[in-house]
Amino acid sequence: MALIGSLTSGVSALRTFSKSIETIGDNIANANTTGFKSSRTRNEDSFSQTLETASGSSSSLQVGSGVNVATNRQNFTQGSLSSTGVPTDIGIAGNGFFKVKNSATSESFVTRDGNFKLDATGYLVNSQGLRVQGAAGDIKLTNAVTNPLQSFSVADDGEITEFYSDSTSATLNTIHLWSFNDPTSLERSSGNLYRETPSAGVINALGDPAGTLGLGATKQGTIEMSNVDLAQEFTDLITAQRSFQAGSRIITVSDSVLQEIVDLKR
Repeated sequence: MALIGSLTSGVSALRTFSKSIETIGDNIANANTTGFKSSRTRNEDSFSQTLETASGSSSSLQVGSGVNVATNRQNFTQGSLSSTGVPTDIGIAGNGFFKVKNSATSESFVTRDGNFKLDATGYLVNSQGLRVQGAAGDIKLTNAVTNPLQSFSVADDGEITEFYSDSTSATLNTIHLWSFNDPTSLERSSGNLYRETPSAGVINALGDPAGTLGLGATKQGTIEMSNVDLAQEFTDLITAQRSFQAGSRIITVSDSVLQEIVDLKR
């Protein structure tokens, strides 16, 4: 029984620490991904078999069966804002997410990646063509032929001021940000996007202007970089690798002992 238990513990260690290595590898691979948030794996011990219950002055006798992954959560601390000088790049200094929407399917996502652009019809979109959301839904800048748009500015509170060829200006759109009670419960999607989940607990389904109600400020001409700490990741990688090697050693030793038991019969 003990030998079988040691094999189970060894296998659980390989399974668990391989997940840790996968998480660390994902973090390192995305060290330069815009708006990326690093993840951390937390482990917990598995069910312990009780061989003898506590009685009188004697303590209970229990043997554990290994380790499991408890949680794998993202760290939503602020990444550094890198200046790009591109007017459509917008970083968030503080709490909050942009919301982008697929105009064809109406599916929406939230993101910290503010690497936006203007499409051919004047909508502010992300790299996948999803439209950035504001106070009145899709954000669209004026695209008039007689009085074309020359430039625009985004204030810290998300207000977009448009400047036209006749030297006039107008503020017609405001970028909204969304916040959640538990952003770690958001579901990761590809393209630096997250899907909302009930457990994340959106605070305002319509969003709020940047800089209000604890939300961060919108910084034009910047993008938020990954919050991956490479020094910490490589330290964690070495620890996970050593733990994986130790788990494989348990299996090797258990196999050797089992072989010796088989040989006793011969």
